Amino acid sequence: MKKMKSMTRFEMMTQTPVPQLIGKLAVPTIISMLVTGIYNTADTFFVAKISTEATAAVGLVFSVMAIIQALGFFCGHGSGNCLSRFLGAGRKDDAVWIASSGFCFALLIGLFLAIVGQFVIDPLAYLIGASEATISDVRIYMRIILIGAPFMIGQFVINNQLRFQGSAMVAMIGLMCGAVMNMVLDPLLIFGFHMGVAGAAVATVSGQIISFFVLLVGSMRGENLRFTPSRIRFNGQFFFEIINGGIPSLFRQSLAAVSTMLLNTAAGHYGGDAAIAGMSIATRTLMLLISALIGFGQGYQPVCSFNYGAGKCDRVREGYFFCVKVSTVFLIGIAAVCFIFAEAVVGAFRSDPAVVAVGKTALRCQTMVLPLSGTIVITNMMLQSIGKGVQASITAAARNGIFFIPLILILPRLFGLFGVEITQSVADLLSMALAVPFAVVELRKMKEEA
Repeated sequence: MKKMKSMTRFEMMTQTPVPQLIGKLAVPTIISMLVTGIYNTADTFFVAKISTEATAAVGLVFSVMAIIQALGFFCGHGSGNCLSRFLGAGRKDDAVWIASSGFCFALLIGLFLAIVGQFVIDPLAYLIGASEATISDVRIYMRIILIGAPFMIGQFVINNQLRFQGSAMVAMIGLMCGAVMNMVLDPLLIFGFHMGVAGAAVATVSGQIISFFVLLVGSMRGENLRFTPSRIRFNGQFFFEIINGGIPSLFRQSLAAVSTMLLNTAAGHYGGDAAIAGMSIATRTLMLLISALIGFGQGYQPVCSFNYGAGKCDRVREGYFFCVKVSTVFLIGIAAVCFIFAEAVVGAFRSDPAVVAVGKTALRCQTMVLPLSGTIVITNMMLQSIGKGVQASITAAARNGIFFIPLILILPRLFGLFGVEITQSVADLLSMALAVPFAVVELRKMKEEA
């Protein structure tokens, strides 16, 4: 019976028509990503009702949360990509080993951050751009967020491992439980119990804890690989697989955190706390829009890695072109709506005219190039899923690192605050120019192999 179930999953991943399979895996992932994006935005929405300084503080600490998430995706994608290829090749024992070791490694990293982070709160707060007006709120919010680091990292690892096994529905349920918890607790703790910024942080951590345990229970059901302590083994092959499959995610997420810090610093220098708040709102809004794209791409990832491991390169190619076409059309529609209603979107968070002015311009600039993200993101996910760690790392680092960092240091000097607002858009254009040649090379190789 167990073997039959295993074969059923194998047949589903390798024989189901590609568009249908991607849709089946992508829908729950898109839902979970949208809900996660909403609850990431929830803190900003509710805290914005307190003050501009509180809004800026949450925006600043978001860069620290992005680093924690980056480490979770590093372990989750590193182990997930590998275990999916192992399952596609029929190597289930190796898949259990990489899954168990990846989960344990992630928890150790989370515990380290939770403990050490408490001793460097103030230096870290000033590093990410806190001012004398925001330091108190930043300190309170970040201290609580760091306590939840093991649960945040752990939930991302389990979630990604489930997705790469084809259990997207279980992964969705786990994330949604935490998201709902966060959204319910935010107004209750912030306004009902008058906890302010601390209430927003407690709500976020509570949601992460709920997600962690729901996902952990879900991973122990059905055909999903079980966490097996006896199979934990940290050796050279483990670190190679984690680094090769996870470093693109680490670059993507950690550089997003670095870019956010630099963006906040530049915005604060040229426009003060109001500019930081405006850029924070625009960034969070864009992340909510991108979350649907990422969810769609994550529906493709297990199809890509599983079939690549099974030697079915024609299905990998078919899935890539399908995802690029669908995502580009979707993003064109979303970008048009956000461009037209940019002022209303930013104003829904904070009615401060100075905040709205900055956020509106930044959001419109970023939505103008938003349709390019389909090709950029899907290309990066395809390269990562087939084990092309170097190429995937370069494309992952391009948007928020290779191009963004020099641009955020140059453009504001030339154009002032407007230079801050257009930096991400210019970085997207250059990232597109880099991603396309990488995609062409690998797709040609797969065509020849198919």
